[in-house]
Amino acid sequence: MSDRAQFDVPRDPSTVGRLIERSASRLPDKLALTFAGRSWSYGELDRAVGRVAAQLLARGLRPGDRVAAFGRNSDAYILLFIGCARAGLVHVPVNYNARGDELVYLLTQSAPAAAFADPAFAPIVSELGDRLGDQRQGTLHGGESDDDVLRWALDPGGPAHEESGVHEDDLVQLLYTSGTTALAKGAMLTHRAFVHEYASAIAAYGLEARDVQLASLPLYHSGQMQAFTMPCLTIGATTHVIEAPDIDVMFDRIERDGIDSLFAAPTVWVAMANHPRLTEAHLEGLRKAFYGASIMPVPVLKRLQAQLPNAGFYNCFGQSEAGPLTCVLRPEEHAERPDSVGRSVMFVQTRVVDEEMNDVSPGDVGEVIYRSPQLCTGYWGKPEETEAAF
Repeated sequence: MSDRAQFDVPRDPSTVGRLIERSASRLPDKLALTFAGRSWSYGELDRAVGRVAAQLLARGLRPGDRVAAFGRNSDAYILLFIGCARAGLVHVPVNYNARGDELVYLLTQSAPAAAFADPAFAPIVSELGDRLGDQRQGTLHGGESDDDVLRWALDPGGPAHEESGVHEDDLVQLLYTSGTTALAKGAMLTHRAFVHEYASAIAAYGLEARDVQLASLPLYHSGQMQAFTMPCLTIGATTHVIEAPDIDVMFDRIERDGIDSLFAAPTVWVAMANHPRLTEAHLEGLRKAFYGASIMPVPVLKRLQAQLPNAGFYNCFGQSEAGPLTCVLRPEEHAERPDSVGRSVMFVQTRVVDEEMNDVSPGDVGEVIYRSPQLCTGYWGKPEETEAAF
């Protein structure tokens, strides 16, 4: 027998669902997730994901089918994403601010076989009538029907699906990019892309299992879900989820829950910097402060650094097509380049080029381009746009 043959054995692919399974095997009793008074250890979270996956498949969904999610932040929102991943389905997050024709487009462009919404959004969905076709409708949490994600997850007697047949190059999510001059495009992300992006984030942030994150920004957005919440669940950290970035609630939770890791958009950080409680709240436990998605005013950054001396600030830059994290400016780099987006993360190669694809000189204007296993495979149903982007 050759040396190679001795190691020619089946292996589990690195998929999103497997990552949670591995966290549960390492840290079954550790607190993974909380929301609205509910707490999930990693063992409980892993079993709940299996139950959600089983119920999705029991309702006739098949690997590759798309499943839309139209809701605010909740534990059920995260459970649906990971449950879809384990079942081989493709999760489609929908901006909960979308209405009318935009909402119809987001709920139909990828032809989802099912859609799950918060009960509070049921009237909005009902107004769309037969424009949604015959897709199956369910709720994320608090619904009265049997098609409720949280009810599936909490049922201790429910069957659990063990992942099988899901491959690294299978699609796991469609991330719709903002459409300013045209309709939004659904970037097709694979398990392989996200696993690499999570590893890049863990390395760039120095994430550890002891970290305690507050997730307040919308989970439908790739920044909160894929650049922070999922990397934290991958490494075994604790995530406290709140519905929205209410500043008073955030101050309360940072103090009460020992939050030491917070990601917020610059608009939220500006609101915190101007809030009268900033100088009174006990925020000395905050060790990592992340910002991204738009430009942070340097004066605001300096004010926050003065008020939060124990916190290291990280500028996080990227785009949905790359999962989304591509560059990070670490705390020790802020003094020299406070308005920079930082350096490429572990699995991303970056260039700044002119129209002829030549590297531009320092200080000149150019376009940022990437090479990475984190990249999407194209745009759903838009071959011309895919060709232009790649």
